[in-house]
Amino acid sequence: MLYPQSRRSLEAAALTPKVFDADFDIAESRRQARDLAAGQPREDVEQVLDLDADGVRCRLYRPHDAREGVLVHLHGGGFVFHDIDVHDAAARRLANRSEVAVLSVDYRRPPEHRFPAAPDDVDTVLRWLGREGASYDLGGPLYAHGDSAGGNLALVAALRHPGRFRALALVYPFLDPEAGFESYRTAADGFDPREAAWYWQQYAATADDLQHPDLAPLRSDRLWTLPPTLVTTAEHDPLRDEGEHLAALLADAGVAVVGTRYLGQLHGFWRHPEVFDAAEPMTRQVAAFLAMYP
Repeated sequence: MLYPQSRRSLEAAALTPKVFDADFDIAESRRQARDLAAGQPREDVEQVLDLDADGVRCRLYRPHDAREGVLVHLHGGGFVFHDIDVHDAAARRLANRSEVAVLSVDYRRPPEHRFPAAPDDVDTVLRWLGREGASYDLGGPLYAHGDSAGGNLALVAALRHPGRFRALALVYPFLDPEAGFESYRTAADGFDPREAAWYWQQYAATADDLQHPDLAPLRSDRLWTLPPTLVTTAEHDPLRDEGEHLAALLADAGVAVVGTRYLGQLHGFWRHPEVFDAAEPMTRQVAAFLAMYP
């Protein structure tokens, strides 16, 4: 059952343009998201530093009394939308709750830069961290976190770099270009399956890319290499079943995995603690899970 906060959010979302509309304006949607994010309250952190990681723009958030460790944060937005400015408030909360430095990555986005530009940018940042991290006092365990499309990129980064991450946290990850799970038909509240198809069409450079495990990581034969992984899903989200299928695959592969479904919630709720009561507990769950692997 949808919780009242989710129902109100659905009513508001029904009035907004849809990405699959013929006259949808990507640039305008990006601008509106930045403007909206600019008005969000922001928690204080000890240090915020914009960095150039070999050509990839990043933003470092160091919380007060930080323990050792770095959390690489990969933002959601269907690969097409959002950036480190839109996720600034969320990244600050992640830093404060996890008590480690958060490095938010401004990977290239389609349709201007299609697959594999985004995962390649994450690779570039990881190489930069390995070479330059000590110069910024970025030591200790490395973690990865991502929501939606960012969950896809965090998972792919861990698969591309086995053994590099101490733990992985995925928030309603976007994983299946074929939209083959039942939740696309039974739980698509506020997230039309046509939207999901549109995002994959923007992201993939060729039809063959949609079968590539670096784009569709459920196809990977290396899931067994993953570190301890948290997978959270929302009850009323077409992506719910693919995230929970991933958790089951990891359990079968012998990976230490925790899967949590947030009842009554919609896709996208995690970034909006001012709207959804469940957003802050999810952030704290992520932080607690990562803290188990110091």
